Amino acid sequence: MSKSNRRSETPVEPECIFCKIVAGDLPSRRIYEDDHAIAFLDIAAWHRGHTLVVPKRHVTDMITGTPSLPEIASSIDAVARMLMHRLAADGMNIFSSARDIAGQEVFHMHVHVVPRYADEPGLDLLINRGVVPDGELESVYRQIQAGA
Repeated sequence: MSKSNRRSETPVEPECIFCKIVAGDLPSRRIYEDDHAIAFLDIAAWHRGHTLVVPKRHVTDMITGTPSLPEIASSIDAVARMLMHRLAADGMNIFSSARDIAGQEVFHMHVHVVPRYADEPGLDLLINRGVVPDGELESVYRQIQAGA
């Protein structure tokens, strides 16, 4: 294994923001957790309920080192189904970007699970970079937790 692959598969990277969230060192609105992954609301949500599913071990991206998608696939499925049910979403986008050229901004593998609603359909309206209104994340978090 090359040096870069060893680095991409360490259990924790001390400076990684997602490793700090996994460890509980940074706050998040965690809506799901199992042995392999956690899921929390994205603070820069594109749509109501936009969630990130993150492996607990540090992996740089989906295509570096030992495959990580298989170990969190059931977590992604569980989160998507929970969001559809609890937020009454009309559809769902699920995707991950690998490496900066593809738009990856945090270099800890993560999968976006983005509930979609009839009033903003299609891929052209997927990325909504507007500011999340005050209280919106807490409102979504409470609605998801109420269904637990």
